[in-house]
Amino acid sequence: MAAVLIAEACNVGFRPVTDETIGALTSHVDQNFVRAETLRAANARLVTAQTTIPLAQRWGGGLVASVDGMRFIVPVASVNTSSNQRYFGRKKGLTWLNYLNDQIAGISAVVVPGTVRDSLHVLDGLLNLDTGPQPTMIASDTASYSDQVFGLFALLGYRFSPRLADLPDQRIWTLDQATSFGDIDAVINRNRINTTLIEDQWPDMLRLAGSLLTGTVKPSSILRVTQGGGRPTRLGRAIAEYGRIAKSLHILDFVDRDDRYRRQIYARLNIHESRHALARLVFHGRRGELRQAYREGQEDQLGALGLVLNAIVLWNTRYIDAAVEQLDGYDQAIRLSPLGSEHINLAGRYHVQRTTRSTLRPLRQTR
Repeated sequence: MAAVLIAEACNVGFRPVTDETIGALTSHVDQNFVRAETLRAANARLVTAQTTIPLAQRWGGGLVASVDGMRFIVPVASVNTSSNQRYFGRKKGLTWLNYLNDQIAGISAVVVPGTVRDSLHVLDGLLNLDTGPQPTMIASDTASYSDQVFGLFALLGYRFSPRLADLPDQRIWTLDQATSFGDIDAVINRNRINTTLIEDQWPDMLRLAGSLLTGTVKPSSILRVTQGGGRPTRLGRAIAEYGRIAKSLHILDFVDRDDRYRRQIYARLNIHESRHALARLVFHGRRGELRQAYREGQEDQLGALGLVLNAIVLWNTRYIDAAVEQLDGYDQAIRLSPLGSEHINLAGRYHVQRTTRSTLRPLRQTR
């Protein structure tokens, strides 16, 4: 099982991990045990284990998460890819939209064809987590927001916290134009929320929220309908009006002099970028290109990558925690990262053997 996961996550195929004495390696384990359902179940075990480590508990409680997309070139013919000169050159590719909580554990992922706007799919994975507590605040990059996305997040009880682009062009909306807000009146006086439209569509908005929470429909499918190709439906306009309330509050908190909220967003996204850098190092075979033609194979291989990333994070966190405990330095360890890879041999041939070790390896003495 470990050998198959290495072959998939490192994108090196089975030759570097093949042992002639183990005939089941490629024909049995890969075909019968490595699939989306088993990968999700295994990942849930790793995420749960991460929550028990004292150092991870100091990083956060799992209630803050980030979502970001990682692009992969797919050089083989596939209907689950599309073109984008910026990311894929003359080839086609896909986006691995993955979710990371504040304990540095990957909690979900979605494979998206090509490079469509992440905002269409950002809720898909959030409503289908592998395990762990449901995050209440979601940080994302600038490509993942629109008024309708803000509205759906607010309807479902999440705080959507994207990094804002073109901040001077952003609008702040109010419920009552007669109210004075002092220095920012010039910004918001002409932007009033259409509360009548929200009230009229409120029953349908609640029914939609219930359908999303029960998994009856996918958020990405709903957004395609409500956005109407640039001509939103009446329900879509109502969701957008509702989202402008949450978006306005987000903008005000983002530009507040007390920058803790803004720093929290940037910190989450920086950690997520570090995870992507580690993923590139792990997924090094075949020049980092994903050579699966079908969606199922793409999801399985990227699911194996996510599982191996969580295994590395868990391993690193356990040993960092042991070192910090020995040095009695928990107060200074809050900024330590489990995403380092200098001590991991990612290239070469891989020898996997059973071990009976039930305790951590001895730590090196520094003095």
